Amino acid sequence: MKTTTKRLFTLVLLTAIAVTGLSAPVQAQPPDGDIRARIEAVPGMRVVGERPAAAPGQIVLDLAYRQPADHRHPDRGSFDQRMTLVHKSTLRPMVLYSNGYDLGPSPNRPAEPTDVLDANQIATEQRFFGTSRPGGSDWSTLTIWQAASDHHRLIAALKKVYRGAWISTGGSKGGMTAVYHRRFYPQDVAGTVAYSAPNNTDDRDDTAYDARLEQLGTAECRAAIKSAQREALTRRGSMTERYGRWAEGEKKTFQIIGSADRAFELAVLRLPMMFWMHQPADGCAFIPPPTATDDALYAWVAEVTQLPVYTDQTLEAFTPYFYQLGTQLGYAQFTAPHLDGLLRYPGIQEMRTYVPKDIPLRFQTAAMADIDRWVRHHGSSLMFVNGENDIAVAEPFRLGAGARDSYVFDVPGANHHISIKGLRPDDAERAATALRRWAGQAGTAVR
Repeated sequence: MKTTTKRLFTLVLLTAIAVTGLSAPVQAQPPDGDIRARIEAVPGMRVVGERPAAAPGQIVLDLAYRQPADHRHPDRGSFDQRMTLVHKSTLRPMVLYSNGYDLGPSPNRPAEPTDVLDANQIATEQRFFGTSRPGGSDWSTLTIWQAASDHHRLIAALKKVYRGAWISTGGSKGGMTAVYHRRFYPQDVAGTVAYSAPNNTDDRDDTAYDARLEQLGTAECRAAIKSAQREALTRRGSMTERYGRWAEGEKKTFQIIGSADRAFELAVLRLPMMFWMHQPADGCAFIPPPTATDDALYAWVAEVTQLPVYTDQTLEAFTPYFYQLGTQLGYAQFTAPHLDGLLRYPGIQEMRTYVPKDIPLRFQTAAMADIDRWVRHHGSSLMFVNGENDIAVAEPFRLGAGARDSYVFDVPGANHHISIKGLRPDDAERAATALRRWAGQAGTAVR
């Protein structure tokens, strides 16, 4: 009996080694083996730090992965792309998450698909953002194809460790990034969830955005926003004096945009978009009336438009974003007939305003049209989740006759900050079911 038990125990150990890839002695290692060592064994990958785990059973590693500066010419230098891995088990799905920019302050925070699937997650910093920057002054390799190739190469490397289903996701520019990756490398992941992802197919035509602004909220709220814009520019001297005083105190400058006055006008033009994207549902109640004091009006405009965004110090960190808008992604410019006679700077909404003059901008009109065609005619296992009141998706991704196993959902009454759990119950169930099916978890319960 003891011999039989011993043989059975030995068989279990051998089976565990075969399934998980463990090496002897088994007792000295967790089920996935030394995951840090396995990650460091990936060519080009370095572990640069470890973070405290947010939950039992997790290992959180900060990584740097060596990428070619130009995937078409790998011999022309390289850079380290930063990323953060939240490891649970090599047997679980992996969620590839990007916010479209740098890593941000909490790259180990789980994206919604990560929670739904109880998955591993790897959050990536995009090329040219944060410290993931190729050397030199050549911006020509900041394209959607090059960034997609970064993700493709990373996935190919890590699939040797994480062999389960891969899902990609992101919100806003991160959602766009996930879709662009799928267009060029459609087989890399089993499914994609894109939240609040704009689809600006024709940068010369922004009528959809102007029309959307006239549909959001109530007529009274829209009128109050326009009134506040007029008041802000009517009191321009008082407003820009406060703006300049704040900038001086904070040691902020306006060399890229040109002056505090130019920056303030640009902020006022973008105010309706920023309001509907980010303000809470009761935001209309806090719009200052025409009788508001200068201090109250300025404080509200500064909060809604995020005035620090227009200083050199913030623009420098986001130059890659505005460069992409000015070369491939496009961006809305809003008409404002209610501000006639109050505007001083024609063309201030052009992307050239945000980008230093020594960086060339040449817009590629075919880039977004190509993405749109692929989604409609060839897209597969795509999920678009949008806020019903989000001006950013005035031009949304749409599915055509050629799209397969793909979905578009609207979160009722929501702005730019949305989730699957905010959908109507039947839509939330459909979305979660599709996501679990893509990840090979069709029989699991909703988390």
